[in-house]
Amino acid sequence: MTHRYKLAIDGMRCAGCVSKVEAALAAVAGVQQAAVNLVDRTASVEAGASVSADELIAAVQSVGFDANTLQGMDNIAEQQATEAAHMKSLFGRCIVAGVAAAPLFADMLFHFLPTITANPALWLVIGIITLAAMIQAGRHFYIAAWRALRHHSASMDTLIATGTGAAWFYSMALILWPQIVPDVVASMGRHAYFDAALIIIALINLGQALEVRARGKTSEAIRRMIGLQASSARVLRDGEERDLPLAEVMPGDVIRVRPGEKIPVDGDLLEGDSTVDESMLTGEPMPLRKQAGDRVVGSTINGSGTFLYTASHVGADTVLAHIIEMVKNAQASKPRIGRIVDKVAGVFVPTVLIIAVITALIWLNFGPEPRISFALVAAMSVLIIACPCALGLATPISLIVGVGKAAEFGILIRKGEALERASKLTTIVLDKTGTVTAGKPAVTDIIGDDMNLILSMAAAVETGSEHPLAAAIVAEAQRLELSVPACEGFQAVVGQGVSGRVDGQAILMGNAALMAASHITIDADHHAQMETLAAAAKTPMLVARDGVLLGLIAVADPIKAGSKEAITQMQAMGLKVVMLTGDNHHTAEAVASQVGITHVFAGVLPEDKDSKVAELQANGEIVAMVGDGINDAPALSRADVGFAIGAGTDVAIESADITLMRSSLDGVVIAIAISKATLRNIKQNLFGAFIYNSLGIPVAAGLLYPIMGLMLNPMLAGLAMAMSSVTVVTNANRLRLFRPEVKE
Repeated sequence: MTHRYKLAIDGMRCAGCVSKVEAALAAVAGVQQAAVNLVDRTASVEAGASVSADELIAAVQSVGFDANTLQGMDNIAEQQATEAAHMKSLFGRCIVAGVAAAPLFADMLFHFLPTITANPALWLVIGIITLAAMIQAGRHFYIAAWRALRHHSASMDTLIATGTGAAWFYSMALILWPQIVPDVVASMGRHAYFDAALIIIALINLGQALEVRARGKTSEAIRRMIGLQASSARVLRDGEERDLPLAEVMPGDVIRVRPGEKIPVDGDLLEGDSTVDESMLTGEPMPLRKQAGDRVVGSTINGSGTFLYTASHVGADTVLAHIIEMVKNAQASKPRIGRIVDKVAGVFVPTVLIIAVITALIWLNFGPEPRISFALVAAMSVLIIACPCALGLATPISLIVGVGKAAEFGILIRKGEALERASKLTTIVLDKTGTVTAGKPAVTDIIGDDMNLILSMAAAVETGSEHPLAAAIVAEAQRLELSVPACEGFQAVVGQGVSGRVDGQAILMGNAALMAASHITIDADHHAQMETLAAAAKTPMLVARDGVLLGLIAVADPIKAGSKEAITQMQAMGLKVVMLTGDNHHTAEAVASQVGITHVFAGVLPEDKDSKVAELQANGEIVAMVGDGINDAPALSRADVGFAIGAGTDVAIESADITLMRSSLDGVVIAIAISKATLRNIKQNLFGAFIYNSLGIPVAAGLLYPIMGLMLNPMLAGLAMAMSSVTVVTNANRLRLFRPEVKE
């Protein structure tokens, strides 16, 4: 049995941290999969029953981080509150460092303070004040760096702590032993870098605070879902109604819902009727009629009626809770491109430390005087500018927004890999019944002089039949609110149709053989109409009264609204669309021609559906399978991306990578569009992050000095590093404005 654990990780700041935590969790015996998300500072772990949460927490602590378990939606709200407090703290630390640095920065511009040699005591006091401000504003960097050092590793905090620490120690050494810079170059080199250390800490705190604030917007979809919940339920207990918090509602409780209220939890309608707006689940704008026995879903909105219903699923078992959990799991998962980046980032910090040391050595040996000052500035700039924050955020931040955006359209993505693969599809395989078609027979045509009379007579004799086609005819009469008279002497004629007496008149309904047996003439027009309807995959049935043909009714599994338009859009995307069905070739080809599909696999047994998908994959196709039934589950699992129609079976949904809550094919088009937009956004982020580091490190090391006489100020390096993360997060948040073009 597999357990899924969710851990909150404290102390992670870069992609290198992600690699360390993932490696530590994966090393625990019994762990099957571990994925760490830098954006929301969580880890998702799948492990065997023998693995405990304490073991996982201990593994995280062994590499220098803290962890605690997360469970349920309450923790989500708690985590968001913690993030808000963290952001406030970062802004506060930024102000502390900024205020302490302000006079020193002003002195750098206007030179109103005495020089170090003129008043070393003053500068000694300034150094102590600077140290106090650094501890207050940047202690989290130094504590995390020390923790990483104790565990023989390095992180972004190591770079910041080393850079700012070196600046402070060098400045103090200069105050105590000014002779380390020769008198001949004293005017150039005797400069304390207290201002640089403080401003770097201020800027990085500011950048992280802005990142946390922007990052919070990425989980807007989750927050909106949580906000959909009702706060209480009106429960009938001991003969009276009580308003109870949701946490106290139990399965089996009878709950009253009044007009306009949110339905508190999932259940089955017991008494009364109403319309319910389920758009938060399906995206469908039209409310649905609910009557006794129908299922109602928590957090949907009741219309104008009032009703009683029995609670069946509460708390973490509700549909909304499962949706939130599915979205969060998908956001925490890692596509292939993300795993590659994490591997690169895992060696990035040690590499930067080596580059910084080499840079310092080059300046000390080959640089101009004062060499020690140039070496310090260059090494400090390399350490600060190279922090791989943006690199670590590039993939997960876009993934979180993309998965959340899909959820807004009723598309639930189970894994990040599915979102990545959906952008590369070449072939879409569609099950016919319930996917392209409605999956339920319905009356499509009524032909005759009096259509209401034909339908009412047909419904009268079919009321006694259990055949699916009979149910479609009766349902159509009810929909049109026709008066259906009683039928006497009902009789079913196997393979031909039914008969009975309605208002004393003999009614026949069935095929041409039934009419011929009763010597009823079928004219040429009706023969032609029957052939036309049959060619369109419809079942025509003739209706006669007292030996006279009244007309005919056609029943078929109708094409779903929007199927043709969605298939046309898939083909416009360059996708090959294939229909897969167990129906005969004649029916399959008729349906395919109506929706514009030219590739059809008909007469396919349920157990052979996955082999057809495998056959396409063997020919080099990247295949998506869209289905809704139990017999589609193997094919959904086999496909590169499996799409389950939300109204289908639980087995199909569990086998699929993506669930379409709207039960319409336009969800496939939207999912592919969001997938492409998300992957494009990830690539933009990665390109920006790699270019930033590729250009930033050489410039920080002093590459421009021999050419243009320019050295990068460490304070500017700190600003650039902080803003790179904000840029990545801001770019990812552009996805929140994305609107896929879907033709209705």
